[in-house]
Amino acid sequence: MNLIIILGPVLLLLVVLGFVTYAILFERKVIGWIQNRVGPVRVGPWGLLQTVADVFKLLIKEDIVPKKADEALFKIAPVIAFVPAFAVLAVIPFTDKIKFADFAVGLLYYMAISSITIIGILIGGWASNNKYALLGGMRSAAQMISYEIPLVMSVVGIIMSAGSLNLHEIVAAQEKVWFIFPQFIGFVVFLIASISELNRTPFDLPEAESELVAGYHVEYTGFRFAFFMLAEYVYVFAMASLTTVLYLGGWNAPFGLTFIPPVVWFILKFGLIVFFLFWVRATMPRIRVDQLMQFAWKVLLPLALFNIFLSAVLKEVPMIGQLY
Repeated sequence: MNLIIILGPVLLLLVVLGFVTYAILFERKVIGWIQNRVGPVRVGPWGLLQTVADVFKLLIKEDIVPKKADEALFKIAPVIAFVPAFAVLAVIPFTDKIKFADFAVGLLYYMAISSITIIGILIGGWASNNKYALLGGMRSAAQMISYEIPLVMSVVGIIMSAGSLNLHEIVAAQEKVWFIFPQFIGFVVFLIASISELNRTPFDLPEAESELVAGYHVEYTGFRFAFFMLAEYVYVFAMASLTTVLYLGGWNAPFGLTFIPPVVWFILKFGLIVFFLFWVRATMPRIRVDQLMQFAWKVLLPLALFNIFLSAVLKEVPMIGQLY
């Protein structure tokens, strides 16, 4: 039992690192195909070792700390940003048997732990002693805090429908109907807010290369820069997994196709969400910062509140409430 407790997280870390390595390559390929390019093709067969080469290059680069930076905070900021990204995976149930921590308040744990990353990003921007890094860190903090509110509010309807904060029980409640159908408004709000939380296009204002020369991590090099990039893609893994669990029925098979293993269904749904994130990056331009904040407070938040109201009403209507 002790060996399983030790090896489980190590195996999960290896799986996540493998996902990050080839998700970056897949993203570059998808964007290339959509934009009529070929993407990476030179390093390894079909370019399969391109990301491995990029990571190796980052790891052997010189670790530079700016002379006037706050050295202690500068060094610890990438760790603060990354650790919560991996910690939230503890409560994600991948199948009925493949799970780690089965918390009664697993969804609350996810939302609380993931918000710690904001602190790491803000510290990294401030400790760099660079005005562009500071602006990027402040933008990121404002954006992530603003979009966390509709993100959390959007899942209240699911909590009302399932009657639980336990992610395993939420999947069990979707054996007949996936929550993407009765909770479609909440799903749209959750998906948009999660893209913003990931700092991905069209909400990648904190990095904004044309304005802030890469934002909060402009002064970072080598493996510390790699930590920030790793945190972003681990969150892609985590958010795609959470979306699958909350709205796509987790490992539940559609149309009674139960002969296919549950883990295969989870991977297929998970892959669909990941592809959607890459597709959005390839097709949508970055929005303005004023549009970003107005969209969170004037559009997503009212929609999330309306979804809660609608969920409460539908639960009280016997015929429609049977869906829940």
